[in-house]
Amino acid sequence: MQFTKPLAGALLLAASLGAFAQRPNTTNYDESKVGNHPLPDPLICVDGTKVTDAKTWQAKRRAEVFGLFQAHVYGRSPAKPAKPVFEVTKTDPQALGGKATRKEIAIWLTGNKDGPRLDLQLFVPNGVKGPVPAFLGCNFNGNHAVHADRAITLNPRWMRNTQDKKGVISNRATEASRGSEASRWQVEMVIARGYALATYYYGDVEPDHADGWKDGLRAAMAKDGPNTQFAPDAWGAIGAWAWGLSRSLDYLEQDRAIDAKKVAVIGHSRLGKTSLWAGASDERFAIVISNNSGEGGAAISRRDFGETIAVLNKNFPHWFCGNYKQYSDAPEKLPVDMHELVALAAPRPVYIASAEEDKWADPKGEFLAGKFAEPVYALFGKPGTGVADWPPVDKPVGDFIGYHVRTGKHDVTAYDWEQYLKFADRHFKAAK
Repeated sequence: MQFTKPLAGALLLAASLGAFAQRPNTTNYDESKVGNHPLPDPLICVDGTKVTDAKTWQAKRRAEVFGLFQAHVYGRSPAKPAKPVFEVTKTDPQALGGKATRKEIAIWLTGNKDGPRLDLQLFVPNGVKGPVPAFLGCNFNGNHAVHADRAITLNPRWMRNTQDKKGVISNRATEASRGSEASRWQVEMVIARGYALATYYYGDVEPDHADGWKDGLRAAMAKDGPNTQFAPDAWGAIGAWAWGLSRSLDYLEQDRAIDAKKVAVIGHSRLGKTSLWAGASDERFAIVISNNSGEGGAAISRRDFGETIAVLNKNFPHWFCGNYKQYSDAPEKLPVDMHELVALAAPRPVYIASAEEDKWADPKGEFLAGKFAEPVYALFGKPGTGVADWPPVDKPVGDFIGYHVRTGKHDVTAYDWEQYLKFADRHFKAAK
């Protein structure tokens, strides 16, 4: 197979990485049907230069890889507003039974109060000296779903209807949805470990449906508003949600309770794809965490295992840039793969998590993305996963590239959070 120039230095990987000779119409979950396939080498520049040191990666190759993801996967995002506008709209200094201070912060995304805004919810532990590190991520069902505290403002915006009794009816949240996502956020656990937790509803930035952009950030920032015809490399919804994470970090940088140099960006599923792109786009994020992110996130695209590019583009055409669609039936022609997305976090710590029953997200492919990012981390003298093979279930591995596959299904659990907190402790609390 002949590759374009960015793929000239492709890595021929083991039998666990391949693509089908003829793509089946059904989803593949059979590892034996995955054959050999080359991956692009993150250490070969477009001009054929071999990257042998961190300086060359930072000065040349990183920008090339990032640009390829912009052009072919997530699209190009605009610069931050010149004058961010924030307003703390609600404060409870005795939240969680006195264990935390809870704030609600309005962030006007374009720097204009006539434009779209997100509402950031921030929990900060009480009784802790000095600014604290934080976890920051988007949520699926509104800030009120993160914790059952009835003082949290009920989000009025459009939401996906849920099939699991989480209190979203006719695309709007009801009181029954309060605390419905609490198990995924483990607020008390995070606070008890001395970390702040910040989150916003991703639909504040852009509703998650094909026409949602018309009522969201992308239309507000486009010259022709909802009549815009986007260029093939214009940003998609994931780019917009990630941009919102960066604007949230803008706020955290000026909140004296937060150590903004120690903020971990975290996300699950489609929002795990978002956290990876946010970490690649904004190097201020000190740790990048991807939970069950699958295709378009941590999973190697060329494996054609579980979810595929074709499935993403069919079911969620608004998530990625227009150019991504040309790879629906030809992932091998994509000039990057997701080990390079992980590598864009280097030398910062990154953590990838999978679930044993979540074959749709391709747990082995998620591990391999971390594994094959190791050569970039090695340039900085940073150890990666520390293992040669996909580890057993419930056996976390890794130093600067953390990984686990846990028992269970597609979800975020207390077990996952325990590993993220241990990982953050190791990297944040050791860095005095």
